[in-house]
Amino acid sequence: MKVLVISHMYPSEFDEMNGIFVHYQVKALVEKGIKVQVVSPVPWAPFPFNYLSFKWKSYSNIPEQTVYGGINLWYPRYLTFPRAWFFASSGQRMYRGIKDVVKKIYQEFPFDLIHAHVVLPDGFAATKIKCIYHKPMIITIHGQDLYATINKNNNCKVAMNSVFKKADKIITVSSKLKKMAANGIGFNDKIMVIGNGVPFKKIIAEENNLLSGRIANSKIILSASSLFHRKGIYFNLRAFSKLVDKYPNLKYQIIGDGPEKNYLKKIAFDLGINNQVDFLGKLSHENVLSYMAKADIFSVPSWNEGFGVVYIEAMALGKPVIGCRGEGIEDFVEHKKTGMLVKPKNTDSLVEALDFLLSYPDEARVIGEKARSLVLENYTWEKNAGKMLEVYQEVLNNAR
Repeated sequence: MKVLVISHMYPSEFDEMNGIFVHYQVKALVEKGIKVQVVSPVPWAPFPFNYLSFKWKSYSNIPEQTVYGGINLWYPRYLTFPRAWFFASSGQRMYRGIKDVVKKIYQEFPFDLIHAHVVLPDGFAATKIKCIYHKPMIITIHGQDLYATINKNNNCKVAMNSVFKKADKIITVSSKLKKMAANGIGFNDKIMVIGNGVPFKKIIAEENNLLSGRIANSKIILSASSLFHRKGIYFNLRAFSKLVDKYPNLKYQIIGDGPEKNYLKKIAFDLGINNQVDFLGKLSHENVLSYMAKADIFSVPSWNEGFGVVYIEAMALGKPVIGCRGEGIEDFVEHKKTGMLVKPKNTDSLVEALDFLLSYPDEARVIGEKARSLVLENYTWEKNAGKMLEVYQEVLNNAR
């Protein structure tokens, strides 16, 4: 079986964390005998756009083609606009950017089906490819489509509807997203849930190095996320400030970067906790897992969360995690059994959850152990690839 994956979310040498979950799924599929080539469109960044920011300069430095982690990877350019202007037509522009590359790929790699990640723009571009090569097409929704894109304007919703109509199967990574997709656009008979996974081998490697570099006599709360408001790091800082006097050896480590970084540093200073809070910046995936292994609690009280791979990675390392009620994480986090669920945007609820885990370390350890068992039994990339392979076979059988 030969699969063409289309995903603008995919790692490169300039951003190893971008779409790392898509890469892990692709590698797991390859290990099951599936032949895969990946098209990962990147914004066209000619002069003077390549001097707008470090991000745009990085786009211009990404090679047209490479092999990443053993996967054949193509990075065609397509026209985008700052601040997602004219986003409803982004799928059409992506198609124009990738069609020649896909034609070249097909000459030596006549793919059997297309798997796109994100409805707009990737899924829209994939529907155009589907029509040319008459191949079935699958789309995976990770969250942004339903939390943001569908609400931008009616043109975006119309474009998304056309993708849903033409897709042979729609995958959502959580039950919440499935409900949102069915209510927002329809086509419920096409939608199924396949949760993301964890890289089992890397998890085991970090468990073997668990005590290396551990801060002595301390309790460590960790978060790992982009530093956007909806990730809830502000509420972590507020809750942490209310607990440092009760737990004098408490530390808070923040992995990630984003537009709120300087604001959050100021909040930590204003709360008088800047000496107990470490902003670690953006790290490689291996380093993220290493910090997770040494932490005591993982807390990202994020809302508008489609799934949250970082939660199951922390759980796989035996950590009690804290997330918000009503989000995609409820597929695998059951309150006080496999983690802690708190009210969104509520400092007091977060303080209560953190205080419980810190006050009752034996209960916290049991929660972490149950979480680890749950994830390793149900949420590895190997399990994910097995479910995806069944979908591929079903779609191909229906297309014959």
